[in-house]
Amino acid sequence: MEQTSGSFIYLDHNATTPLDPSVVDAMVRVMREEFGNPSSSYPLGRKAKELVEQARDEVALLLGCERHEAIFTSGGSESNNMVVKGIIDFTKPQAFHIIVSAVEHPATLNPCIYLMELGANVTILPVDSFGRVSPDDVRKAIRPETGLISIMLANNETGTLEPIKEIAAIAMEHHVPFHTDAAQAVGKIPVNVKQLGVDFLSVAGHKLCGPKGVGALFIREGRDLTPLIHGGGQEWGKRSGTENTILVVGLGAACRAAREKLHEGFTAMTTMRDRLQSLLFENVDGLVLNGHPDQRLPNTLNFSVPKIEGAKILEGLPDVAASTGAACHDRSVKLSHVLAAMGVPPEVGMGALRFTVGRTNTMEQIERAAWMIIQRIREMRGERVS
Repeated sequence: MEQTSGSFIYLDHNATTPLDPSVVDAMVRVMREEFGNPSSSYPLGRKAKELVEQARDEVALLLGCERHEAIFTSGGSESNNMVVKGIIDFTKPQAFHIIVSAVEHPATLNPCIYLMELGANVTILPVDSFGRVSPDDVRKAIRPETGLISIMLANNETGTLEPIKEIAAIAMEHHVPFHTDAAQAVGKIPVNVKQLGVDFLSVAGHKLCGPKGVGALFIREGRDLTPLIHGGGQEWGKRSGTENTILVVGLGAACRAAREKLHEGFTAMTTMRDRLQSLLFENVDGLVLNGHPDQRLPNTLNFSVPKIEGAKILEGLPDVAASTGAACHDRSVKLSHVLAAMGVPPEVGMGALRFTVGRTNTMEQIERAAWMIIQRIREMRGERVS
């Protein structure tokens, strides 16, 4: 599954990932042969239902859960919303308290803000300079009315890993349901819900070489949520709507590929990321690493070039796809909420760049991209370019 588009180098795998070949094959077969409604009782429908359940088995195997604990959704955003909005009693939101971190994805933060507007109480915990939440802060924030703690497993911008096991233990001790957004982690590192100790866990298909528009939510047996979507009672009544067999099968194939390639992919991504980091930091003075140097995803490198806008650096790199950590609004540069929460100074954060490698990259691409980045920064600094 290597890139074949000439000089173009894709280094934005935290934004989305190319489909694994096995995913394409599985989806095409369903599109051509299996159009039945999984809720129908005749053979065509039963065959579609069988494919959906086979895909559910693959999700369960990857997450280490029971098959009935895996619910299909439209993606990570819906999964997060299902938990945040599905666990609250809307008849008395003012009696409900949620704990989240300041670096959560908007798909978690924005539903919390919505609930705040309805009267719910939300504690947004600070993070340290690496972007990590303190378990002690979680413990201190718990109140008698706390109904949910939601802390992401891996940050999408910096790759920083949160101390989920420790926080889950605290939540369990206080009998508070615990959710983690694992969209960026699943497929890159081992993610086992039993080992983590979480009650809810969100998955996004397109982050692990699966299709867009499909995801999953782990709901631990014994936990319950009010559905966001009421209807025909599919997914054990937790998420109604006719199952999208094509996308569900694609997600199942992606989970199987991720499970089979996890160790190999982890090693390869770590090696490529570290090579990119070493080349850049050895050949460009003054770079600043954003996020934890060790406790991070194997594929993620986020760093800043102080006093130079990251977007302008990328403008001169048309053959490299990457992301920035700041955006220009009305002639001013606004830091991402993640970097701002980490206390990154504006003059440093404005130059933030995120490069994220994946299974489709090669070491030759990494080294070629590194030297293009090095030369671009040197040019912008007015330094001699070799």
